[in-house]
Amino acid sequence: MSREKSFHHGNLRHALIEAALDLLDTDGSAGVTIRAVAAKAGVSHAAPANHFKDRKALLTGVAKSEFKHIWRQIESGLVSRTTNRARMFLDTIANYAVAHPNRYDLLWRTDLVDHSDADLAPLLDNLYASLCAELAREPSHAGRDIDTVAVALWSMMHGYVSLRLSGMFQPAEDRLTSEPRYEALMSLLLPPVKPAPSRTPKRSTRKA
Repeated sequence: MSREKSFHHGNLRHALIEAALDLLDTDGSAGVTIRAVAAKAGVSHAAPANHFKDRKALLTGVAKSEFKHIWRQIESGLVSRTTNRARMFLDTIANYAVAHPNRYDLLWRTDLVDHSDADLAPLLDNLYASLCAELAREPSHAGRDIDTVAVALWSMMHGYVSLRLSGMFQPAEDRLTSEPRYEALMSLLLPPVKPAPSRTPKRSTRKA
């Protein structure tokens, strides 16, 4: 039995996305074509049409899959956090970018990904709204337009990471704090919040 016929209903879509991710990691977005993905998945070049009408639809499917992956990582990180939640939120995205540069680049390519897709657009909106909600929880942003704060932070994170990935910036440390440059940059607008010290009851000095 051929591999194409061995796919159960619904599994082919997942297999195609996994194949696309493999090609994306090794060859960049230019290497992710319908024919190449089909070959990687072990199916005929016509098989992807059952799930993706064209290359842009396929790449949009890949982007949706990766945004869901990023969101799951963020949710996992937030579970045990009571402080520095917004910082962790942005750090998760930055770490993903460094670990998967070609995938991260694809996520923002409006020429390759349909960001108005009925399933993708809500993912993007939810990601941004969640960051704003975390920023609004922090007292240091009281009296500020949270959208302005969110845009400033996201722009700095995205801009620095993108320049690192392009080779324009090299990894370096802040000369005063010895922090990695990214950490020092984020601290400019989002300094770490130290948890409040626990209060211990004072011992009575009265004698019994």
